[in-house]
Amino acid sequence: MKRIIIPVNSISGEITIPASKSHTIRALLIAAMAEGNSVILNPLDSADTRSCITAIETLGARVKVKDDRWIVKGTGGKINLTGDSIDVGNSGTTLYLTAGLAALGTEQLTFTGDEQIKSRPVESLLKSLRELGAEITITGENGCPPFSIKGPLTGGKTSIECPTSQYLSSLLLCTPLIEGNSEIKVPLLREKPYVEMTLNWLDKQFITYTNTDYNSFSITGKQKYESFVRQVPGDFSSATFFLCAAAITKSSLTLRGLDMNDSQGDKEVVNMLKEMGCFIDIGTNHITIKGGNLKGVELDLNNTPDALPAMAVTACFAEGKTKIFNVPQARLKETDRIAVMKKELEKMGAEIEELPDGLIITGKDKLTGTGVSGHKDHRIIMALAIAGLASEGETTIDNTSAVSITFPIFFELLDQICPH
Repeated sequence: MKRIIIPVNSISGEITIPASKSHTIRALLIAAMAEGNSVILNPLDSADTRSCITAIETLGARVKVKDDRWIVKGTGGKINLTGDSIDVGNSGTTLYLTAGLAALGTEQLTFTGDEQIKSRPVESLLKSLRELGAEITITGENGCPPFSIKGPLTGGKTSIECPTSQYLSSLLLCTPLIEGNSEIKVPLLREKPYVEMTLNWLDKQFITYTNTDYNSFSITGKQKYESFVRQVPGDFSSATFFLCAAAITKSSLTLRGLDMNDSQGDKEVVNMLKEMGCFIDIGTNHITIKGGNLKGVELDLNNTPDALPAMAVTACFAEGKTKIFNVPQARLKETDRIAVMKKELEKMGAEIEELPDGLIITGKDKLTGTGVSGHKDHRIIMALAIAGLASEGETTIDNTSAVSITFPIFFELLDQICPH
């Protein structure tokens, strides 16, 4: 599906940002391992979260989907497979976080996904699960899916480098449920706020663990998850695109459903845009942004890699140079987002230098609308769409259906704030 973006002088209005994907998936996984029925209020309904539902139902949980709530009947930490494989679609979060839980069982389970998933490295996580007692067979190329896993995990010691935080979150979610105690050394950790989010969920479950400066963790075994009722907050990763759209069009926009006290790392985008020259008003459950004359800054995106596509677009409209750095893990997402954003924005006339861990972008007054590729990557597509709003001439983006992975109503909300 192609989408044509028509440039606008400004955008305006109020929109409600959909629920957090990261919170929704953690809620599903913990509910699946809990005893009794859990209620997830205001979940994100997207391709990724539906993949997670499929995954936990394969592990033995049952999910009743209603418009404003999902009710999950948990397994009490016992894996009762209803199939011999899980296809996670495009959901890397489901792949990594469910792998650890699958290793609690005694039957072999195979994980696979789409072509992008089959290029996502998983060997480091599987090595740690093996050290904790799992049997692992990797049939994919270069340490990527498909792979098969069989438990039970028994506990012990492991050391894991985490270019993606999801490796560590996977271990933190499964180790409380195994028989023995576990010790995890973490010599490298990127995307720390997502681990903080996982720990927030564990804290609400009263899970016992020791965290030594995120360099090592000790987790007590034989613990349990309890059923819960919890509201999912709005997604700052999704909000980023609308915040940046207001910034580059020098517009005023109110986003509802956002809580700056939440553990999501991408809330830092608000402060990044403020540093670049935007005016921000933070309310109890909303954020209003007004774009100003943007200036180039240095942006360390190690904790917020999902913000790279949108911040790269924003930098194109900032006076001077913007350096985006310390985010090499952006190359390991659905696409190599560093290389892809350079390639596509240069088609629109941007001036970009590629770094091993980021980009240096020299801002311009305008980009030029043209045909660009979304590379079947939801965040690339959304970033190019907002770039088109502030460009001269129409921008045509291919493969836009991939936004359904995390933000099915993105274009609907975009149309809502654009003048007709």
